Amino acid sequence: MNALSRLIHRQLQSGALYAVLAALGFSFKAIFVKLAYAAGPVDAISLLALRMGLSLPLFAWLVFASRGQGGAPLNLGDGVRVALLGLFGYYLASLFDFYGLQYISAGLERLILFTYPTLVLVFQAIALREKPSTRTLTAMALCYVGLGIAFVHDVSVSGAGQQVVLGSLWVFASAVTYALYYSGTGMMLKRMGSMRLAGLCGTASSLMVLGHYLLVAPVGQLWQLPGAVWANAAMMAVFSTVLPIYWVALAIQRMGPTQTAAVGNLGPVLTVLASWAILGEDISVYQVAGLAVVLFAISRLKPGKPKAKAQAAGEAAA
Repeated sequence: MNALSRLIHRQLQSGALYAVLAALGFSFKAIFVKLAYAAGPVDAISLLALRMGLSLPLFAWLVFASRGQGGAPLNLGDGVRVALLGLFGYYLASLFDFYGLQYISAGLERLILFTYPTLVLVFQAIALREKPSTRTLTAMALCYVGLGIAFVHDVSVSGAGQQVVLGSLWVFASAVTYALYYSGTGMMLKRMGSMRLAGLCGTASSLMVLGHYLLVAPVGQLWQLPGAVWANAAMMAVFSTVLPIYWVALAIQRMGPTQTAAVGNLGPVLTVLASWAILGEDISVYQVAGLAVVLFAISRLKPGKPKAKAQAAGEAAA
């Protein structure tokens, strides 16, 4: 036991365990969503309202806990930027993702979301008017080849091609909005720490989600949902939303953004394994091949900003 305790202590000190825990938490978000859908009649906006409503006090805690990070006082322009980041990164990306998970497997969802670095590079190339290198274009092409392999697997297994296409389009829209969020974090991360930014964006988006819900449904409807839906939403809020943001920040402090981002690449693998073990989703040779190609392609990309810092500011959002 003493040897195990010393091993855990060393891993915490190095930051490796925090990075693994963050990857595990992020990867389980889709699992909790699928379990919530299976637990009772709940739609995407109701489930998202539960997640963000339960996350709201935790986001407020992040803002409070990060008050010592320093940074310039926020002005009106900063407030508008934070609201826009919350709109894209936590509200729209999450809502589109929840819609998509009604139709496709958790494994395919995570693979589609994991293509967001390719979209970031596209947005940066447009903004900077720079042509991507041949290596970058090749890696992007490989990424979508791998995604296509996994997509064909889901269509063949489910037998519901139209639903898989619809769900994939929703999740891809989530990846697009998350890439927009990612692209906008650079300026704000210069003015504040990652945890403070995550807390502010999360608070803003939680209010947006709750406002959306109140416009389309009575609040009393949430209390009628099964306890299992609430339990999965609570697990999502704590284990797959706020804690991973905190763990990534701790990992970056100890091992740097590059190594933390490398560990974050475990996410799709963990999601596929968890979907097989918990949800009973099939794993085929095609899915494993597609996953391997996507992971290899992403590893060859070179985003313009430190990936792990943007993860700390809210990868759990999508």
